Amino acid sequence: MVNEYVAQLIQVLFVLGFSPLLKGIMDRYKARLAGRYGPPIWQPYRDLRKWMHKETIRTTQTSWVSEWAPVFYFIAPLIVAMLIPVLTTFPLPFAWMGDMLAGGMILGGGGIALLFAALDSGSVYPVLGVSRIRLIATFTEPLALLLVFIAAQAAGATIPFVVNQTLGSPPWEFSPAHILIIVGWFLFLIAESGHIPVDNPSTAQELSMIDPGRTFESSGLDLMLYEWGGWMKFTVLTIILMNVLVSPFGLARSLAVSSLALAVFWVMVKLIFAAGVLITIEVSFAKLRLIRNVDFITAAIVLAIIGAVTAAWSLV
Repeated sequence: MVNEYVAQLIQVLFVLGFSPLLKGIMDRYKARLAGRYGPPIWQPYRDLRKWMHKETIRTTQTSWVSEWAPVFYFIAPLIVAMLIPVLTTFPLPFAWMGDMLAGGMILGGGGIALLFAALDSGSVYPVLGVSRIRLIATFTEPLALLLVFIAAQAAGATIPFVVNQTLGSPPWEFSPAHILIIVGWFLFLIAESGHIPVDNPSTAQELSMIDPGRTFESSGLDLMLYEWGGWMKFTVLTIILMNVLVSPFGLARSLAVSSLALAVFWVMVKLIFAAGVLITIEVSFAKLRLIRNVDFITAAIVLAIIGAVTAAWSLV
């Protein structure tokens, strides 16, 4: 048997260590779909090592905000990883520090730190990225809150360990409300992680950047923390989708070493599957114009509202 605190640490280390590999798998799969060989799946680890050994350069106009923002952005997903069911179906010691709303506020706080650092850089391109990302966030943040409230309405709680058990059992397991919650969160994941049709995270064109524009002036250790933090944020949001909203299938029901090892395997499979679906959709659609992104997210909000009405009707 593994100690509860050790299991908690394993969850955090899983998010920390697997997120670069998930990024590498996504990049390789995307390249293969485009007819290219693509980089090795280990390339993100090499990039992290490269950025770690490069010099961190900031302009003379930056303040303490640019110094501490990378740390806050990097730590936020790790804190959320302690609140959600990453590997176990039952809560671990630090899981009671907050619920789904608290997790959203922590991730949002990390995003705000990044936005402030982009504004503090003194360059026009990060500011351009900030203005665009705030336009999209005007719609994605209400969408996330609406989806959390629907899940909480169905489960009668905002604790993710309660939500996943409720949605994964009758009568919610195959209900229309449950399906709409999953679809809505998947569309939210596309927008929040900066993928086509909302954005192209691999672009190098300054005027077309949205999400990458915020770190355009970052280098060295700052860039490493931003990129790694972004990969972990995507991993955490995907874990919420697969382990909380879809099904707790594959999660460990005890602290036995074999049970935890099997949970690591199944969670990796679930995350790779979700990422593969996202990349397939990304390659299949052209990037939308900036103003059309609002239409994309509005459609997700409409689906979420239909899910809310369906959930409320089911509870009557």
